[in-house]
Amino acid sequence: MTSTTTNPTSARESELLARVPTGLFIGGTWREASGGGRIAVEDPATGRTLVEIADGTVEDGAAALDAAVAAQAGWARTPTRERAEILRRAFDLVAARADDFALLMTLEMGKPLAEARGEVAYGNEFFRWFSEEAPRIAGRYSENPVGGSRLLTMKQPVGPVLAILPWNFPLAMGTRKIAPALAAGCTIVVKPATQTPLTTLLLAQVLEEAGVPAGVVNVLTSSTTGKVTAPLIADPRLRKLTFTGSTPVGKKLVEQSAEQLLRISMELGGNAPFLVFDDADLDKAVDGAMAAKMRNQGEACTAANRFYVQRGIADEFSRRLAERMGSLVVGRGTEDGAQVGPLIDARARDDVAQRVTEAVDAGARVLTGGSAVGDTGYFYAPTVVVDVPADARLLREETFGPVAPVVVFDTEEEGIALANDTEYGLIAYAFTQGLERGMRVAEALETGMVGLNAGVVSNAAAPFGGVKASGFGREGGLEGIEEYLETKYVNFPL
Repeated sequence: MTSTTTNPTSARESELLARVPTGLFIGGTWREASGGGRIAVEDPATGRTLVEIADGTVEDGAAALDAAVAAQAGWARTPTRERAEILRRAFDLVAARADDFALLMTLEMGKPLAEARGEVAYGNEFFRWFSEEAPRIAGRYSENPVGGSRLLTMKQPVGPVLAILPWNFPLAMGTRKIAPALAAGCTIVVKPATQTPLTTLLLAQVLEEAGVPAGVVNVLTSSTTGKVTAPLIADPRLRKLTFTGSTPVGKKLVEQSAEQLLRISMELGGNAPFLVFDDADLDKAVDGAMAAKMRNQGEACTAANRFYVQRGIADEFSRRLAERMGSLVVGRGTEDGAQVGPLIDARARDDVAQRVTEAVDAGARVLTGGSAVGDTGYFYAPTVVVDVPADARLLREETFGPVAPVVVFDTEEEGIALANDTEYGLIAYAFTQGLERGMRVAEALETGMVGLNAGVVSNAAAPFGGVKASGFGREGGLEGIEEYLETKYVNFPL
């Protein structure tokens, strides 16, 4: 592991930050928070403030919902082809400003520029995908089996939506919710994460330029997410809540939403197992492990968190993984050659460090890494740990960081049992060259998604989501737009 030099903010960065809106976007208007408060947005690579933005209040939240409600009927009546063309224009505009979005994400979240560019491409696909799905919204017509009438079903928008976003994928998590909502005919209030609001603010500016009518998309930034969103969730005019984040917060939101019986979709935490069987192609398995573990510095709900390797190849896999992890370049994401950026804040870095220390104290061995990097920013070295006790937090809880704990197993049944031994069920990875084994394992894993000989599965054309404590509902794919549609049945006699 090596580290690049952390440089101060460049002229290009300063110029971009000066162009990003810093107010609330409500009813098609940019404005300051009603209380005049401001939030400092920090660069996690330096600890310095990038810019200050509006700190929205409860009153601002109410205004945002008012705007969404006022725009709902008109947007629902907008022809699907027109909605589709607006989304397609948004896709083109984001693509044209890909460098701006990538740099902005790197500044406020920390990921290397190359990875940020990948997120722009991935996240933007939701605009293109749902621009194509909007005109395909359809019901069905059928005869009453006993005669005398016809049965008609139709799809209609759920209504105003509240979307609460996480900080780790500032663009993709926004487009993954905004695009299907708009395609379905729903208006939306978007609450970005306090740590990474700038990408969402720039996205709102792009959507305005693409022709989204006033009030259809509203962006509410605030340092007190729970305080400003609770009244919205309790408001009977809100009809849908979508959230990506931790399972404990998701549970609280589900409780709050019960009073209004809101339609809800929850993409919550994960603790993804990564299974490597003794017949796997080791080169492909290590490549897959690097992709599954190190995307976003390991700060992803889909990140591989528990590596289970069959005994015959465990030592060689661990050696190769440690070699690859140890060679990664740690540094500010804007620096040439940087492959691993900082964690989001000091608390995140310290939590990762504490988990590794606990495992080592309990008998685990560090093959590479195992410590913070540098005196500036929130960097942690890519780490591989072996001989990890079964009750270690590195295995039992989701770890948001660049740490790969490796555990040995003997039989296929044991490997599957270890993989399923968690409350979470978002995604699992399995590497084997045996087709029959691959299908057995994929069917037996208790997750919403499986990467079979693949370290990355996210795709706008595929349904993303989990089971168990990882939530419910799906984003992307044919299923994604259904989360924002109600089915109405009409019976008419003949």
